[in-house]
Amino acid sequence: MRVVEVTAYGGPEVLRSARRPEPDPADAPGRVRVRLRAAGVNQADLKIRSGRYAAALGPLAPPFVLGYDFAGTLLDPVPGLAAGTRVAGFVPWVEEGTGAGTYAETVLVEPEWLAPVPDEVDFTAAASLPLSALTAAQALDLMALPEGSTLLVTGASGVVGRFAVQLAARAGHRVIALGDAGDAHELRVLGADGTVGRGTPEEATAGVLALAPDRVDGVFDAALIADPLLPVVKDGGVFVSASGERTPVAERGVRVDAVVGRPDAARLKELLELVAAGGLATRVADVLPLEEAGEAHRRVEAGHRPGRIVLMI
Repeated sequence: MRVVEVTAYGGPEVLRSARRPEPDPADAPGRVRVRLRAAGVNQADLKIRSGRYAAALGPLAPPFVLGYDFAGTLLDPVPGLAAGTRVAGFVPWVEEGTGAGTYAETVLVEPEWLAPVPDEVDFTAAASLPLSALTAAQALDLMALPEGSTLLVTGASGVVGRFAVQLAARAGHRVIALGDAGDAHELRVLGADGTVGRGTPEEATAGVLALAPDRVDGVFDAALIADPLLPVVKDGGVFVSASGERTPVAERGVRVDAVVGRPDAARLKELLELVAAGGLATRVADVLPLEEAGEAHRRVEAGHRPGRIVLMI
């Protein structure tokens, strides 16, 4: 089958097309095959490719196949899902530690990672959703704020942040979105009650406090600003980072935590159904063929266009 491999740690040029044997379910009892049609390109893919996560990968080293998000057709039946069902999910790539990602024609996955894709959602949209939308949803679960709380979402113009704004608004929170100034109107359409343009940490803090003089109940920090934003949180509030790599030092009884996106088929099914019903918006920035994964990485690094870049397979 066709794959794209990381041949060595480095820039986008280390991504090369290759051929590997089709995965065999007999090699991993309990797992099933999905014939992929689309795979999302995540920021985590770029960090892995660059070598930033090398220490966390232990003995795993190039060549390996990147990729978390996927959408495609189920080849082997599982309870509740017949062969031929359109499915989506994500591979917990670092935790798996096998180097068998979704920049490939076929993957072996746990049935518990799979959610059916509604007919109204195409493969590219489905592949743009799993890791980012689940991370946003699980971050809100981790915050456990009561309905009506005031929540600041940083990185609101990004993929995870846009989902967090929408899901927090649906949960009944007052949402302040920190993102690109040019996205203010769109973020309000998505559910933000107020917006703050990106700038220095001091400017961001001033902007948030202008909208919430009594400070906010919680922060979901998708932009990884960390310590400079802690003053906007009420005493005893909550601050959840999108990565354990960058969290503030807790003070004033503020609970500090980090979310790690994990597969959740039932939750992903709900999110995909929301997309199908028009209740959750996803954004596909570009669609490129699998063989142009290197160009996809270049565009992500350059901030080419907002949204998820998807590889068609």
